[in-house]
Parts: sequence; structure tokens; C-alpha cells
Amino acid sequence: MAKKEISYSEAVIEVEEILQQLENEELDIDILSEKVKKVSSLLKICKKKLHQTEDEVQKILDNMNEE
Repeated sequence: MAKKEISYSEAVIEVEEILQQLENEELDIDILSEKVKKVSSLLKICKKKLHQTEDEVQKILDNMNEE
């Protein structure tokens, strides 16, 4: 079964939840590195989506200027 790609907003929400757990010292030390890796992965997804959106918007703007 193919893994569903997480949306930008879902990734941001998950990052915020993990950060809140860190701030409130709710994370057990045994899963801390796991959560840090997860946040790193989520941030990479967000960065990729932001760059894709920026490229798409730039293409639209470039097409508008050509007309």
C-alpha cells in the first residue's frame, strides 16, 4: 500500500505538537531522538513544499508578464 503524502498543514501541526511536548517536558528521554528525527523529516517536507509552491507561483507570474 502506498504511503499517503502528508500535507504542509499536517506537517506544521505535527511539528507544533512535538515542540509543545518538548517545551512542557512531556517527552520521555527514550523517545526524544525519535521525535527530533521526526521533526527534521517534517521540516524537510515543509521546505520542499514551500520551494515547489514558490516555483509554481513564479511560473504563473512569468506567464502573466509574457501576455
